[in-house]
Amino acid sequence: MLDKLYGALGGATSVSAVIISVAIMLLAGFLMTRLTKLVKLPSVTAYILAGILIGPYVLNLVPGEVVKGMDFISDVALAFVAFGVGEFFRFSTIKRNGAKVVVITLFEALLASLAVFVLTYFILGLGFPFSLILSALASATAPASTMMIIRQTKAKGDFVDTLLSVVALDNVVSLVAFSVTVSIGLAAINGTFSAKDALLPIGRNALVIAVGILFGFLLKLLMARRSTDNRLIVSVALLFALCGIGAALDVSPLLGCMAMGTVYINASDDERLFKQLNYFNPPVLLLFFVVSGMNFRLNALFNSEGALNGIPVAVIGLLYFAVRIAGKYGGAFLGCLTTGKSGRVRNCMGLALIPQAGVAIGLAALGARILGGEAGVLLQTIILASSVLYELIGPASAKLSLYLSGSYGKESAERVLTSPEKPDDVELLKEKLYNIQKEIADREYARTDEESAYIDAIEEQDDTMDYIRKKFINRR
Repeated sequence: MLDKLYGALGGATSVSAVIISVAIMLLAGFLMTRLTKLVKLPSVTAYILAGILIGPYVLNLVPGEVVKGMDFISDVALAFVAFGVGEFFRFSTIKRNGAKVVVITLFEALLASLAVFVLTYFILGLGFPFSLILSALASATAPASTMMIIRQTKAKGDFVDTLLSVVALDNVVSLVAFSVTVSIGLAAINGTFSAKDALLPIGRNALVIAVGILFGFLLKLLMARRSTDNRLIVSVALLFALCGIGAALDVSPLLGCMAMGTVYINASDDERLFKQLNYFNPPVLLLFFVVSGMNFRLNALFNSEGALNGIPVAVIGLLYFAVRIAGKYGGAFLGCLTTGKSGRVRNCMGLALIPQAGVAIGLAALGARILGGEAGVLLQTIILASSVLYELIGPASAKLSLYLSGSYGKESAERVLTSPEKPDDVELLKEKLYNIQKEIADREYARTDEESAYIDAIEEQDDTMDYIRKKFINRR
């Protein structure tokens, strides 16, 4: 649609064309949020829709060369998200709730994978390697969507802490499961099994985790007595470096960045850096989701020549979409029931685990290269198509789960605190005390030294003016 303009600017890959394309993506994402807010949908949904709208199958406002050149955005976005998730892996919290979180995560991740594998291999007969890799991708949850919804709603409490720990650990399980299933799938394709093929992906992920741990300690050393600007510069530089190392090893930077955030928060107890990064990364996350929407191959869904085992890809995608939701919800419910979580957490946890985008999309690209041919293309198409659907309903479901669990909203909080369910009284009291402590801590920690000095000066000036005013009135 803008081909003539891009041609006049020196081609689709010229500097001006790339900058204008990025501006279009940012503006499209922003303008779409104005519309989705009218129907109370989260921003993540708006970004996905904006990407589809300006993508090649609707308005075609951004050249395909620019979209292909922005593959690095997914790694950068996931790096920020994973580092932020690491904040919630405090050793004290893990020691208190670690076993419960592990049980819940294993139930929801593995049951979703099992349900998808039964559907694709035993019912649809799509082939063992394809079914195995697709089932591994089913276990992944989108941390970016969950984090954005929690930040938008300012949700807090036991449900949020459990959810964040489950989402973070969920992607660890997904990456390990993907590495194992890829090795088995390659053995099935080639007819041979090599220990090297099985251990090499695991070794590379372990190396990235080790580098992330090292960077976490390095970040603590570099943060000492730094200004706000320099703190942001140093942290972003280390995250970018970790992304580059992950790309060089052909693995996701997710685990390494998560390890870096975990080490830093436990070594420094510095929550302020995470808040600073939260102000920095919204444009990066917006671009990530918009690019995901533009990569959606709409024609592959309805191309009769691209059917697998005679089944249209659109049908496979819809079945995968529904079965994964059932597996996630059922697994989360059973996990919470096994660990003795309250009814409110048990009933809402599965809704919050529906979103699927970043990690699954990145792993799907790798899986497509491994499978190769038409099967690889269709695997990526199914994941992208279902991810769009998940991001259309997933963030709304996650927001609903936060509301129903009493994690945000005045009406919801009142309903939680006045709940007649006697078995949950202790849990509700703990949640109420936690929220009060967290709110006090947030208010105290939000002030920098400069802000504190400024506020103290204002208060002192107000006291002086009150004294002068009273003295003047008394004289009169």
